[in-house]
Amino acid sequence: MIETIKKHIAEVESFSSAKIEEIENFRIKYLGKKGVLNTFFAEFKNVPNDQKKEFGQVINTLKNAAQDKINELKEAYEGSQETKASYGDLSRPGETVQLGSRHPISLVKNRIIDIFLRIGFNVSEGPEMEDDWHNFSALNLPEYHPARDMQDTFFIQTNPDVLLRTHTSSVQVRYMENNKPPIRTISPGRVYRNEAISARSHCFFHQVEGLYVDKGVSFADLKQTLQYFTTEMFGKSKIRLRPSYFPFTEPSAEVDVYWGLETETDYRMTKGTGWLEIMGCGMVDPNVLKNCGIDSDIYSGFAFGMGIDRIAMLLHQIPDIRMFAENDVRFLEQFKSVL
Repeated sequence: MIETIKKHIAEVESFSSAKIEEIENFRIKYLGKKGVLNTFFAEFKNVPNDQKKEFGQVINTLKNAAQDKINELKEAYEGSQETKASYGDLSRPGETVQLGSRHPISLVKNRIIDIFLRIGFNVSEGPEMEDDWHNFSALNLPEYHPARDMQDTFFIQTNPDVLLRTHTSSVQVRYMENNKPPIRTISPGRVYRNEAISARSHCFFHQVEGLYVDKGVSFADLKQTLQYFTTEMFGKSKIRLRPSYFPFTEPSAEVDVYWGLETETDYRMTKGTGWLEIMGCGMVDPNVLKNCGIDSDIYSGFAFGMGIDRIAMLLHQIPDIRMFAENDVRFLEQFKSVL
């Protein structure tokens, strides 16, 4: 009898199958109510006393071997079925792919670009690491010019002629050097200034600057362009231009849009005046045109520039400019867009 059980142990250990029906038949054969193990347990009472110990040990060995073999084959089968379900069944519904979010800076920048593209402007870009000529000197800011102090600059220590650009006007200089009028371009990009970081200012931010150079360009053309932009961007058509100073434009002006005083937020943003400053502008200084190889006796132009970060804060009611650079997913997920 013991030898018969040992033969079954060998049979169990050698058994293998990847079919669930064969595995189930194997289980019934050994572990079922009328299976082999129950038959041997029923014979236990007929075994001589001196053999019962060995007989019991052999039966337990058979039982454990059969149970382990069944568990092993079922796990292998279930693993193969999971793989098949994941990759083999093309009729299964697909998993939902979570859409990402555009950064609010990108959303506002793309919106500004789209508005100006509709009136004939193109987009020009340039390096963020600039030289002194393109960032300052060509823009009517020669060395030791006091207006340079208006822009606290990051200079490269090993080469004082190289710096991180303080405005995207440097891109306009490069564009005028390589293109003949008529010129109609906008220059979006990141700029850097050595300023204290707070809720309202940062050491890097984003600008969009525009330039139009052609024969007979006047301040009236500038005003109408800005009127179109504010209407399309903010839905506000009432603007005003206040005299100001920029080294590369003459005359120069600050542009305010009438935001209104309908809510408490409007009072807070406009300090109770209803007017909100959004950008600077002016007619391109003749010296700038000459520095870029354009005859200022024939051509004239206007330029304007605005901070994308400030406009994004305004449109989305964002209280702290530092939130744009913190990469907090909870903040970024609020700006869903396919643009």
